[in-house]
Amino acid sequence: MRRSPWRLAAIGGLVTAMVAGFAAVTTTSASAAEVLLSQGKPATASSTEAAGAYNPAEAFDGNTGTRWASAFSDPQWIQVDLGTSQAITRVELNWETAAARAFQIQVSNNASTWTTIYSTTTGTGGNQSLTVSGTGRYVRMYGTQRTTGYGYSLWEFKVFGEDGGTSVPGGGSLGANVIVFDPSMSSASIQARADEIFRQQETAQFGTGRYVLAFRPGTYNNLNIQVGFYTSVVGLGQNPQDVRINGDITVDAGWFAGNATQNFWRSTENLSVYPVNGTNRWAVSQAAPFRRMDIHGNLNLAPNGYGWASGGYVADSRISGTLGQYSQQQWLTRNSSIASNTNAVWNQAFVGVQGAPSGAGYPNPPYTTIANTPVIREKPYLYHTGSDYAVFVPNLRTNSVGASWVNGNTPGTSIPLSQFYVAKPGDSAATINAALASGLNLIFQPGIYRVNQTINVNRANTVVLGLGYATVIPENGVTAMQVADVDGVKVAGILFDAGTTLSPNLLVMGQSGSTANHAANPSSVQDVFLRVGGYIAGKATNSLLVNSNNVIIDHIWAWRADHGNAGTYNWDTALGDHGLIVNGNDVTAYGLFVEHYQKYQVIWNGNGGRTYFFQNEMPYDPPTQAAWRTGAEGYAAYKVADSVNTHEAWAMGSYCYFNVNPSIHADRGFEVPVKSGVRLHNLLTVSLGGNGVIDNVVNTTGGPAQGTATVPSYVVNFP
Repeated sequence: MRRSPWRLAAIGGLVTAMVAGFAAVTTTSASAAEVLLSQGKPATASSTEAAGAYNPAEAFDGNTGTRWASAFSDPQWIQVDLGTSQAITRVELNWETAAARAFQIQVSNNASTWTTIYSTTTGTGGNQSLTVSGTGRYVRMYGTQRTTGYGYSLWEFKVFGEDGGTSVPGGGSLGANVIVFDPSMSSASIQARADEIFRQQETAQFGTGRYVLAFRPGTYNNLNIQVGFYTSVVGLGQNPQDVRINGDITVDAGWFAGNATQNFWRSTENLSVYPVNGTNRWAVSQAAPFRRMDIHGNLNLAPNGYGWASGGYVADSRISGTLGQYSQQQWLTRNSSIASNTNAVWNQAFVGVQGAPSGAGYPNPPYTTIANTPVIREKPYLYHTGSDYAVFVPNLRTNSVGASWVNGNTPGTSIPLSQFYVAKPGDSAATINAALASGLNLIFQPGIYRVNQTINVNRANTVVLGLGYATVIPENGVTAMQVADVDGVKVAGILFDAGTTLSPNLLVMGQSGSTANHAANPSSVQDVFLRVGGYIAGKATNSLLVNSNNVIIDHIWAWRADHGNAGTYNWDTALGDHGLIVNGNDVTAYGLFVEHYQKYQVIWNGNGGRTYFFQNEMPYDPPTQAAWRTGAEGYAAYKVADSVNTHEAWAMGSYCYFNVNPSIHADRGFEVPVKSGVRLHNLLTVSLGGNGVIDNVVNTTGGPAQGTATVPSYVVNFP
């Protein structure tokens, strides 16, 4: 996001030793000779007992609390599509009381011609493990006689196959670009290595370097770790207090003449910081999360000299002093505690924050304060158990306030590294998919991954975690990652970068038509960043597509580039219609940063949606009004579909900076159906320096954003 001037006021040996420390992690086999093939795969059936309930996918979701049930007649069938032809060795059937007395297990490669590989007329229901032998892409249970007067009903239907004798290894090295520091190392050597990486990454906005600076539990003195592009600074304790930095974790904007509006793609997490002068500086804009941090002093969000800055995100943190917004135009703080807050520009939001300012005076000052966070699961994180590495997965919380760790360990589950496939740059999508199919979770080492087929996450509760802004680039127009409509998948810490052949989507949560209720165990998308252009001339019709119900979106930046490498961000080369489409019901979003797409930035089709904080810039580069849209003046930033009956959103900002053609108009910033269940709160639009006009804030309400004074137009509540 290039910002306009109208924005307001002995080391080599050390590295070898550190990498060797990770390489010592025991590599274990996560699979025997048998692999579960069916979980999360597409399923169909001859019928369902009731419309919208007991769907066939619920027999393949890994959840024994959900089931498929058929109509009350014979015959009935349920089948699963494994995606490719597989050798089938065993089938498990977990029947509800309504079971099959006579049934067959059949395989097919075309879903029309079937071969029977098991048959019985004396089935008794319960849990059945059937040894079979056959090959096919499709596997079905074909029932001809029921045990009750009801239909056929399966809690789970599992299909297993041989892995060809090749087990997929879990665990292993996290790679040379995960730099691990230990308290026994001298401060000088740590500082020297951190400075070396910063010199490389300070201006490498579209470079290929990816790094993690990781601190094992203990105390570190006299450090000032400056954080450049694609660099994550993390503590390896279970809680932030386990790693104490007597010094600073700093982001400033000296590289860009004191302008912090391009300080993207960097992060810090899980550290306790005692700043040298009492104030830690974190002057960032988009895609720069500040998570699980314990700041013993103040946190300054502005660059030295209080130059321009354009928004960011704090979560699960404690700041014992003042949160200094200063020149930050917008900011979201969630589930944290602060002693006080100072200053505001346009759109400062607080959700579940102890010590947050009152929001009663909006828009003067422009604070939006929500007392409780309705539903959240904090992001999974890497830590050291004392003998090995693991990933900690926090529990789901409802109606929460403050950080998860201030009263003891964050409640949750630890998953050992041996249960992860650790992908390394150069791994193929086929290799990654084989690991996921074998039951492993997934960690991406820092680096760039080019995939020529979709990465498929089909197992419930799978954790997919990127380290150091691991970047996935789809090739040949594929979708980069597809998550099945299953419970509890966590996708976190990944940058999806559109390839040069048009992809339909970059990340998809749930298949089209997903209907399952995941309220008890929702999937989540956290610190996931999606980019179209800038590095390469990327093309993706849509960036993030959410089909599943109950998904939690917790901090994304979907960005069609407004600057970058030559030829990568023009109207006709960087193609992206939408940043986010939500089809699922009861989806909750915290921190939507979505910018510069060529049509609606966000389209919300599901009911029950909630958004807490939205930051948007319309595309800079429509060459003419007609080139952008005919029949209307441009596209709104945030579109709630006319069919939606319930939706609510808070702290929503959209800006225009039509620098290619300043005569461009947009009819409105926000477009929603006028219904009692659709409510928007604390909205604003801004024209940056008078480069274009947004005629209304929402629908036809709210005055125009226009003129060189760069003054927002506000609407407090709609309707």
